[in-house]
Amino acid sequence: MTKTIYLDTSATTPLDKSVFNEMEPYFSEEYGNAGSMHNKGLIAAQALNRSRDRVSRILNCFPKEIIFTGSGTESINMALKGVAEKYKDKGKHIISTTIEHHAVLDTLDFLKEQGFEITLVEVEPNGIVDPNKIKEAIRKDTILVSVMYANNEIGTIQPIKEISKITEEKGILLHTDACQAGNSESLDVESLGVDLLSLNGSKIYGPKGIGCLYRKSSVSLSPLIHGGGQEFGLRSGTENIPAIVGFAKALEMSQKNKEDYTTRLSQLRDYLIEKLLEIPDSFLNGDKEKRVPNNVNITFLNAEGESILLMLTEEGICASTGSACTSKSLDPSHVILALGRPYEVAHGSMRFTLSKDTTKEDLEKVIALMPSIIKKLRGMSPVILSLNEVKNV
Repeated sequence: MTKTIYLDTSATTPLDKSVFNEMEPYFSEEYGNAGSMHNKGLIAAQALNRSRDRVSRILNCFPKEIIFTGSGTESINMALKGVAEKYKDKGKHIISTTIEHHAVLDTLDFLKEQGFEITLVEVEPNGIVDPNKIKEAIRKDTILVSVMYANNEIGTIQPIKEISKITEEKGILLHTDACQAGNSESLDVESLGVDLLSLNGSKIYGPKGIGCLYRKSSVSLSPLIHGGGQEFGLRSGTENIPAIVGFAKALEMSQKNKEDYTTRLSQLRDYLIEKLLEIPDSFLNGDKEKRVPNNVNITFLNAEGESILLMLTEEGICASTGSACTSKSLDPSHVILALGRPYEVAHGSMRFTLSKDTTKEDLEKVIALMPSIIKKLRGMSPVILSLNEVKNV
């Protein structure tokens, strides 16, 4: 049987066994509602409070500033919609970038329909936004800037600290989608200077269906979900104690191990980039240095990404052509297009995102297969481009 080689951790990570072990009692034995006053409820409430304390220590904030949500997407929606509704009398202008996750972009589209004005700042060809362009976009009625910490498709790390200095000086709130940053980057909100930060359990070897929003205590939000008043009145609904416990454990482990993770995976990442770029008419998407350690995104000219993916799948290799949230769409990646690549070029991008368990032997199989896959597909391609014809490479 062919061994599965999983290189799609930007879509989701496997649940770490030690995380599951910590969650397990709350599925069966300690099943109480954290709002109940009897012993079962009190045990659940204690687990909830411990988890909130654990997360707050990692983020260097107060426990009351952590709001547990059902996903990173919900966290983002809570931040953007919550700020927009609460501060709309102050202004109705929001700034973001062209490479954000659809959880941000689609939420901003919704807010636009509600009468808000949205400015999407273009990134540089290396996939990193220039803080000065954020500054230039700020208006008197700007109430919020939202810039992702690490991009989910090309892995570029954005200059959040530099942007926060600008927003603080202007008295504007700053949100960052940090869902792809939890395994390798510092999440110290004081150091980052952010007012709101979103995280997701399924990207840090934790459970799916859980996330959190850091909300600075001085920031007011309108709730998305009304009901019993859980999560400080901002996210009603019975708390998912097993997932919350697992999220806290996974975040602790990821942050504790991030230096070793970064060192090992950076070496594997660079090795894979080097070998895949030996294939003619291929190039790396995103800055080579300012990127998370597990991300490799390469365009192979004159070869369709979906076809590459299918041929790799037949060999037991799991990869992606872009964001998992849009993988069923045949439209090219909006992130690759935002780098200034032509439409037909964006279709040929492949994303390999390494796991903490990835080995060099795993990558050797990918390296051995890719030249023949690309050669076969190029032989069938109706489009023939060369590197000289592609801008911003």
